[in-house]
Amino acid sequence: MKTTLLRASLGLALALPAATAFAADVPQQFTATYNVLQGGSPLGNATLTLKPAGNGQFEYSNKVTGTSGLAAAIGASSSEVSRFTWAGKVPQAVSYKYDLSSAFKPKSRELTVSGNTVQVKDNSKSYSYPAQAGMVERNTLPLALGVALRGGAKQATFPVGVKQAIETQSFKVGGNEKVTVPAGSFDAIRVDRTDQDRGFNAWYVPTKYPVPVKLAQKDGGDLTLELVKFEGK
Repeated sequence: MKTTLLRASLGLALALPAATAFAADVPQQFTATYNVLQGGSPLGNATLTLKPAGNGQFEYSNKVTGTSGLAAAIGASSSEVSRFTWAGKVPQAVSYKYDLSSAFKPKSRELTVSGNTVQVKDNSKSYSYPAQAGMVERNTLPLALGVALRGGAKQATFPVGVKQAIETQSFKVGGNEKVTVPAGSFDAIRVDRTDQDRGFNAWYVPTKYPVPVKLAQKDGGDLTLELVKFEGK
């Protein structure tokens, strides 16, 4: 199950000092819960958690459990766990681990930044490619975008570490829209992906939350996430 968003380029040399310098401007800890829908029908629930992990690093996890339909029938659940440092206001990747469990064949992917190299293990296959300053991965992309929006950005481009390379992804504010989700009704900012047509839209209220109140993506299964509850800063 996919949830995708953003990234920005800042110097690697800023990574550790920035964790302190921007402590008041970037989120430090929160838990957000979502309903997950597929094609408009209930599929499951998701829990996003950010917490300090020590040594200037943070852990950001996204755990999804299937509770309805086929997802429940096959016992489907997924877990994405990222480690990053705040490089300025960008959650710069340190590592990422994805696991999908079900009655069918499980899937896994691990990404690790080691020096100037990104190493990826995707199921039984391995890849490596050069690292880039300010690189994020797919799990932390929505968080990176939310922080950028809170800083007043109207558009942003991020280097995203994927399976075999760094992929440049661009996003732009598409306008203001009224959005109603289980957490309430909001005057939200709609963000669209612009570097290619992936059927991706996200709605943010950046003055309140660093993550979207709603996210819709057709690539990967026509999934929609709707915020139920947010706790933290």
